[in-house]
Order: sequence, then C-alpha cells, then structure tokens
Amino acid sequence: MIATRRSNHEWIVERTGIHQRHLAAPHEATGDLAYFAAQKALEAANIDPETLDLIILATTTPDRIYPATACQLQHRIGANRCTAFDVQAVGSGFVYALSVADKFIRCGDARRALVFGADVHSRLLDWEDRASCVLFGDGAGAVVLEADENYGIMSTHLQADGSYESLLYVEGRVADGYDNAAAGPAKVRMEGRDVFKLAGQQLTATARETLAKHGLDCTDLDWLIPHQANRRIIQTVAKKLDLPLEKVVLTLDHQGNTCAASIPLAPDAAVRDGRIKRGDLLLLEAFGAGSTWGSALIQY
Repeated sequence: MIATRRSNHEWIVERTGIHQRHLAAPHEATGDLAYFAAQKALEAANIDPETLDLIILATTTPDRIYPATACQLQHRIGANRCTAFDVQAVGSGFVYALSVADKFIRCGDARRALVFGADVHSRLLDWEDRASCVLFGDGAGAVVLEADENYGIMSTHLQADGSYESLLYVEGRVADGYDNAAAGPAKVRMEGRDVFKLAGQQLTATARETLAKHGLDCTDLDWLIPHQANRRIIQTVAKKLDLPLEKVVLTLDHQGNTCAASIPLAPDAAVRDGRIKRGDLLLLEAFGAGSTWGSALIQY
C-alpha cells in the first residue's frame, strides 16, 4: 500500500474500505493487462478468438492516443479483421461498452463480442494528493458475449451530465501537450465530498430506473454489483435501496478502484468462488467522471 505521509493504512481503510491495491509494473500498459484478461475470458468461454466479430475496450488510459488499444489487442489475440474500438467513460466505461456490444448483437451486426474494462490509473495519480491517490488501483477484466434466448443482458441504461466536469478530471489537454511547462503533467483532480454525494445519488437512481423498467424491486435481485469506488458509497446505495450488504459483491477491499476494470473484475471473482450461480439476477451499476453513470440488468 502506497500512502502519503498523512494517510496511513488505518486512515485509508476507515474512509474507503480499501486494504490493498495492485499496481501495474513499470513496463506494463493497459493493453498488457487486457491481454491477460482476454486469455482468461476466452479460455473460460472455450472460444476461438478467430470467431469474434467485435472487440470493445473500455479504458481511460489507452496505450497510445492512437491507434485504439482495442486494435492492438485484436492483433495480439489473433482475432484479425473483426470490428475493434475503444470506449471512454471512465468508471462507467465497462457498462457503456457492454451496452454498445449488446446493441451490436441485438441488431445482428455481431454474433460474438469480447468486451473489456482495463486501466492503469496509477499513472495519472498525484501521490501527494491524498484525496485521490489512496483510492485507485490497476486492473483488467473481460467477458465474452453472444446471443442467447434464455440468459444474458435484459437491458442497459446509460446517462451523462457534463456540467459536473470540474468535480473529477485529469489536468492537461491534448491540444496543449500533456506534459510540458504550460500544461503540466496529466494528474487526477477530485472534489471528494461532492463526488461521494453525486455518485450515491446517481447509482441509486439508475438502479431504481432499471428495476422499474422490468416491474422489479430489489428483493428480486440475487446480486448487486456496484462500481468499486468507496465502501461508504456502496453502503449508502445499498441502504437507500433497502438491500442487505450480503447481496452486494465487494472486491474493493483488495483491489481498490480499478476504474473501467471495476465492474468486470467483481462478477468474475463471485462466479469463480461460487457465489454467483446460473440463473441469478444481477444488477451492474457504475459511476465515472464526466459525470457518467449507468446500469445493466443481467440474467446470468
């Protein structure tokens, strides 16, 4: 655990619920983490990468400005000539990418898709800013999607409000050059209290909207899988939804906020340890800078 002089382990755990995080090695980039996630997802689904029609990578930290990291991954896994592109919606990125892939499949433009969430957010941190540096870790997760009459994505709901831009952003602009004397280095800046309040409101609202669309309430859910940003935010949302924490998948304690990787990593852990079972009803929900937020209701 890396912390500033004023932020020891007990302080971090009390305020965030984070005990441990993982940082990419100096030689590793987002594409490297995503590549390993792809291998695990394809192996678990027993899928030949040559059968993929679509690759979407949700990330805030692409390997380069261009080409898209998804295109580089396409080549690395041997899925040449399928559609591939990146999506940027920060913490909501995976839900956004999942929604796009769902629509590709529903309209018949793709039969099988590989969807990632991956970030090396630690590269954007100011390690002297305890409001942000104690929260984020690096990671990648991936899922394979294909059409199924009995299981899968029931609906997705995406929203954004650019008026909240100043609450959570990265300094520096492409137009100015990311790291020069005028622009300064690209570092995360966050108004923590305002983000905490806004995230709780938006995550609660998107959960209620999604359930209402299907005539459901929280008692119908088997699992809530929220964006793993802060344990107190998750507890607040669960309380507002009248949902016991025993029905919430938490990986925050040992992963931290892995940004776009947050959502795919959580169900992966719960499926592998047996908590999530075939037929379970899952509600995924995420929040990100922008601000962006969204949800996906899934019959696993």
